[in-house]
Amino acid sequence: MRDDSVAELAALVRGLKNLTLVQRYCEVVPLRALKATGSEKSNEGVMPTQTLDEFNHEISSCQKCSLGAARTNFVFGVGNPRADLVFVGEAPGKDEDLQGIPFVGQAGKLLTKIIEAIDLRREDVYICNVLKCRPPNNRNPQNDEIELCEPYLIRQLEIIQPKIICTLGTFSSQTLLKTKERIMNLRGNRYLYHDIPLIPTLHPAACLYNRDNKRYVWEDIQKVQKLLLEL
Repeated sequence: MRDDSVAELAALVRGLKNLTLVQRYCEVVPLRALKATGSEKSNEGVMPTQTLDEFNHEISSCQKCSLGAARTNFVFGVGNPRADLVFVGEAPGKDEDLQGIPFVGQAGKLLTKIIEAIDLRREDVYICNVLKCRPPNNRNPQNDEIELCEPYLIRQLEIIQPKIICTLGTFSSQTLLKTKERIMNLRGNRYLYHDIPLIPTLHPAACLYNRDNKRYVWEDIQKVQKLLLEL
């Protein structure tokens, strides 16, 4: 074999070896490991993944439970698709069902003020619910509805990759933490949900019913702000 042919063959082999190493790296390095190296929120050098809009389009016609047939709008979520902070509520109410946007009623207006109190805008965070459809008469979600809908929330969090989750109220906190503990015992403490730090607080509506609750929410949201600065 000629010398130049041997050199070409050797170069080809080296290139194939390098390609194999890259392929193996892409297969085994988890998304959380990429975040730990400082590659979070960046698509540079990372294979494209599903966007929130694409996922919304995929599931927005869901009819897995009876809520799908009764809804006016599928309430997916709203906000920054790469947010560091995600707020998770219980389920859409009447206003949310009509508009297809979470937290747009009086409680939503108060949530916006809470967000602004820690020097963020509503557009900086992401807001969603455990359930994507309104339960009749705003009743509590049922176990089968949670079982069918929670995977959608988990997938949203996988796409967003937030630093912190803040659950709003008894139901969302108990659902994500798999507990029946009272919200007053859960609030302000730090937990993990799918390896993401989670801090529960009261639902904004609780502050509308009892102004004294604003103090508890403010204490909790300050802990959220502090943790955001630390992570």
